[in-house]
Amino acid sequence: MTLSTKDDTLPLEVRSSVAVFGSRIRIARLRRKMEQEELARACGVTRRTIWRIETGEPGVAFGTILSVLWKLGLLDSAKGIADPDQDEHGKILEAARLPQRARQSGPGSLDNNF
Repeated sequence: MTLSTKDDTLPLEVRSSVAVFGSRIRIARLRRKMEQEELARACGVTRRTIWRIETGEPGVAFGTILSVLWKLGLLDSAKGIADPDQDEHGKILEAARLPQRARQSGPGSLDNNF
């Protein structure tokens, strides 16, 4: 697992996550006894692109990464990425913006007309 030093503008946590992700892709490929070249051909990319993913280079296109996951049979594992139902922080912020009480829309807004 190598961290790319080409883009030091990325936070360390991001670079580290990309490296871990790449390592996991490599393990998945090896478990399937696939060569980088074979995976690259199946995904329509070069062997170097697969190598870049596996070594944790952050500049690979998201669509390419999803293609690799698809070919490895792991695309479903990506469905949880940025899932709004799992965004606890976002839910808290949203709840904080909700009105604390209901307001009447104006004078005479209560209509007792049945």
